Amino acid sequence: MPVMDEINEYIKFLSVQKRYSQRSVTIYKDILLRFVNFQSNSEEFNAQSLNISSIRLYISHIGEVGLSAVTINLHISVLSGFCQYLVKRGAIISNPVKVIKRPKRGKRLPHFYTEESLDSYFGINDQERSFTYLRDKLILMLLYTTGMRRAELLNLKISDWDSSRKVLRILGKGDKVREVPVISVIENYFSSYFVILEEELIDTTYMFCTKSGKQLSISTLYNIVKRELSICSKITGKKSPHVLRHSIATHLLNNGAGLNNIKEFLGHSSLAATQIYTHNSFEQLKKVFLTAHPRAKNGG
Repeated sequence: MPVMDEINEYIKFLSVQKRYSQRSVTIYKDILLRFVNFQSNSEEFNAQSLNISSIRLYISHIGEVGLSAVTINLHISVLSGFCQYLVKRGAIISNPVKVIKRPKRGKRLPHFYTEESLDSYFGINDQERSFTYLRDKLILMLLYTTGMRRAELLNLKISDWDSSRKVLRILGKGDKVREVPVISVIENYFSSYFVILEEELIDTTYMFCTKSGKQLSISTLYNIVKRELSICSKITGKKSPHVLRHSIATHLLNNGAGLNNIKEFLGHSSLAATQIYTHNSFEQLKKVFLTAHPRAKNGG
């Protein structure tokens, strides 16, 4: 089978069976097409042409054009997943990507907002109660207080809110369901928001939607978060849904929550993904130490 047919089948597999998000599917397809187009004989390129030599040449090429170690590792992971898929289908004997050495990536601590800056944002008193206002405020509150991922928020259904138990049902990666408790202020926002949905006759199953009832797009979500956080001058740096997720994880850890509890709260599949927040806490501790320690302040 031509490699392009294999790629199309793989993309369909990721979308339908693995339930990858549309964004992830697009990234995978773009990388695989870029890899095939790089080959000098791309029209004749087939599964058997996927060997160590062709992959190493490609990795060397994207390194030379200036892609970061993080991006190169992403390309390697995509190629590895595709090759593993071909192995299972019997198109190739083994996965050639397994012997490819990955470039080392420097450790980068997740950016997060301080508790004080978010208190300032959520403390802004605005009496407006329009559909857009309540929707956008509720989005920011849920992203921070529940730590949910952007795709998880966009896929929330109205039925996922259990008002009697005061928990929100979240469908995470790999179709894993977790329940997250909701604080009282959000209960009040839910009540007001659902009333507005009924008053404006917005027919939808999605928790967050446009005025016509359609599911919000990722770009719209980013615009909402950026616009809302820009209201508060104390919030600096990148403004995105994921930074709010990093923020609640860091704040929970700083306030005594255990790593295992945070792992379950965030829907991480392993503790390793959660442990990065301990570095944030250490950096904060170091900053306090250098600021408060008498010898450090005196340069002694």
